[in-house]
Amino acid sequence: MRLAAAVAVAGAGLLSLAACGSGAPEPEAEQTEIPEELAGSDLPPVEVDPGLGTPLEERVATIGLINKRNNISRDIEMKPGESRRIDDVIIRLAACERTAPWETPALTGAFVQVLVQEREEAGSDPEWKRIFSGWLYKEAPAVNVVEHPIYDVWVKDCAMSFPGEEDTPS
Repeated sequence: MRLAAAVAVAGAGLLSLAACGSGAPEPEAEQTEIPEELAGSDLPPVEVDPGLGTPLEERVATIGLINKRNNISRDIEMKPGESRRIDDVIIRLAACERTAPWETPALTGAFVQVLVQEREEAGSDPEWKRIFSGWLYKEAPAVNVVEHPIYDVWVKDCAMSFPGEEDTPS
């Protein structure tokens, strides 16, 4: 009898949680300017075999960004070499890769740099600090982690294709 009541209460709670976000509009992305001193890229060069897969400049990475203070998350689509500023965060993308469909394990990754504007002390001018520079992997988010108390950044996808990929069974 108690188990049935507990299941009913838990089910009602899950239904109410599921309904919470269904009617909320997606937040609009705010485009802000990147400061001139940070506009130049110091990203390392990434070499890619030109005969295999989509050329680097035609790939599109989808990067997830969440502000843990207000629980607003955004999907940011970027091409290698691009930098985007959203509020107090700058994300730079050097490369995105995924393994060919015939290789295992399947991995999707991106080389990113994350800069955050922070104040050292109350009343001081904010400064841009690099909080992360390296590869992030979709399938293994714990391998490299963007450690920041307010922002989380992760890789969601790398849109690219390989020769013969359309012929592989799904």
